[in-house]
Amino acid sequence: MTTDEFYNDDMREDDIQDEPRPFVPRRCVRVTRSVPIPNPLQLARCAKSPEYGPRILFFSGGSALNPLCRKLIDYTHNSVHLITPFDSGGSSASLRVAFDMLAVGDLRNRLMALADHSVIGQPAVFELFAHRFDHDTDPARLRDQLQSIIDGVDPMIRQVVNPLRKLIRNHLRYFLEHAPADFDLRGASIGNLILVGGYLNNGRQIDPVIFLFSKLVEVRGIVRPVVGRSAQLAARLRNGETICGQHRITGKEVAPLGEPIESIHLVDNCDSAKPKTVVARQKVVDLIASAELICYPMGSFFTSVLANLLPEGICAAIAANDCPKIYIPNTGVDPELTGITVEASVRKLIEQLQKPTDAHVESLLNFVLLDNTGSAYSSQPNTKAIQSLGVEVITAPLVTQPGSTQLDPDGLLETLLSLT
Repeated sequence: MTTDEFYNDDMREDDIQDEPRPFVPRRCVRVTRSVPIPNPLQLARCAKSPEYGPRILFFSGGSALNPLCRKLIDYTHNSVHLITPFDSGGSSASLRVAFDMLAVGDLRNRLMALADHSVIGQPAVFELFAHRFDHDTDPARLRDQLQSIIDGVDPMIRQVVNPLRKLIRNHLRYFLEHAPADFDLRGASIGNLILVGGYLNNGRQIDPVIFLFSKLVEVRGIVRPVVGRSAQLAARLRNGETICGQHRITGKEVAPLGEPIESIHLVDNCDSAKPKTVVARQKVVDLIASAELICYPMGSFFTSVLANLLPEGICAAIAANDCPKIYIPNTGVDPELTGITVEASVRKLIEQLQKPTDAHVESLLNFVLLDNTGSAYSSQPNTKAIQSLGVEVITAPLVTQPGSTQLDPDGLLETLLSLT
């Protein structure tokens, strides 16, 4: 097994100032207390001063958390989002192939969900970053349109004020100069292209361009990839078969897997079956250490949540932080959890967390949050089986209405903020 250390050694820590190292007191004491859920006083405090809101850390990817994030920024501007950079489908796939890089689509998606949509947040920049090139337009015409944005004549870029306009144009120019001549822009997100251009222009470092992107659209939180370079996700099925590529595992772009997933691991590429060990960057470990609540949220269970726990150092950092940890199982159907019950997913989460650490359950997972309307899950969760694992079950009305499987962001936030 090879080890690739995913540190950005050539990038000075003081280049990025939006996540200062957490203050470590000379003496630490553990304080336990009971809190009401929901806690109206805590909710009111957060709503009054979101700039001083709690640092809730989410391990996630994809778009499942976006509705929650749009509400979250009303209560805290200090949330942390560690995102999987292993996506191998959609427009991210063509960018990864062309530039041999990590996936940026989920990063852009989360940045946009946390952006300030008011005038303060530069709505013209937001609109440009969210724009996708048409799927049915001739590629040559799309290349001309991109060139018109770079030249500053396209109406979308003309609405952006300087110096932001110049920064965006420079990143897009750098992208176009380094893109393969036959790169297909159909369906491409301009926000993704800006991120790629900034990544290439900063010595293949993603953090500086995320920092800039965050300032351009006034992102109310911290978004980082869990590792900074490229790897592919592979899954071992119950029948012993190995499937490589996130898009082949998640059951969205292709048909869901016919066998349950036993485990996941990283590889260099899908031509290599050898598992790849990657090491979390120190700045990511520091972010985990600074969290006041760690959340394993709803979303694709293996490719969005557990994939974030694979880099070496992540689980140890979670165990070392004495804050509460909570898991929110998916309501409805997650194609990745075919044949796996809610209580079995809790067990798999604990197993993944314990693999590199052998830490006690109480230092890795404390709560499982379940909907109490009785109809949100494909099979009724076995609360006694979950509690037997050493985890407390919290129940609350989490769906938009009885009979629905759609989670209500307000109901989720009431519980998460009350635990901080």
